[in-house]
Amino acid sequence: MEWSMALLGFAAGFLISVMTAPVGVSGAVFLLPVQVSLLGVPSPAVTPTNLLYNVVAGPGALLRYWRAGQIGGPLPRLFISGTVPGVVVGAGIRVFAVPGPRVFRLLIAALLLPLGLWLWLRTVRPAPPRNRDQPSPRATTSLALAVGVAGGIYGIGGGSLLGPILVGRGIPVATVAPAALASTFVTSIVGAATYALLSLAVTGDVAPDWLLGLSCGAGGLLGGYLGARLQPRLPETALRLLLGTLATGIGALYAVQILR
Repeated sequence: MEWSMALLGFAAGFLISVMTAPVGVSGAVFLLPVQVSLLGVPSPAVTPTNLLYNVVAGPGALLRYWRAGQIGGPLPRLFISGTVPGVVVGAGIRVFAVPGPRVFRLLIAALLLPLGLWLWLRTVRPAPPRNRDQPSPRATTSLALAVGVAGGIYGIGGGSLLGPILVGRGIPVATVAPAALASTFVTSIVGAATYALLSLAVTGDVAPDWLLGLSCGAGGLLGGYLGARLQPRLPETALRLLLGTLATGIGALYAVQILR
């Protein structure tokens, strides 16, 4: 890969992380279409490359949230206990059962389009206060397991889906964001290691694109710190609507590509 592509990856990682870190999303969920459409990362190598991005970019926002005293409580532990085993299962599914780009685009559309529309709806028409309670620990872990599997297939670690889901339920962004990013970071380490081991046992593009993953991650490291620093200064409603718009737009783009 040429260095110009690495610089493009750095810029993309930085800009995306600035927008997504305030709401607990690593940015990998929106970086993936850039890798596939603009940077030409082959399938399924795009998934471990995205996980590598999460590993490098994650400490930026986490450091800022830790300095602000926002990391703690049971939520990160509940997330991680579900997403870590889930991402291992998802990695196996991605390598052995979902190798084709068409099926991969279908999964992207199926995940992001309804999630973005639901988040928009929850923002415009918030749930009544009695429906905004946090799910039980068992329900949270079960949801984290399911999201971890999807994250292992998609390369987003898991926390990037958990964050929008819980924010859509009405839980404050300031509570969800640090826990979701911590889950994404830990789960991505496990997921990237799983893909590295699988690359030794199977043929094809299974290992990550190291230069691209590191360059995107470096941009995300700086952008994530800046985004987390900006969180208290940005209106929550605007961030939720932006997140929903990005998710819906990307999901719709891939849905159109499938129908062509």
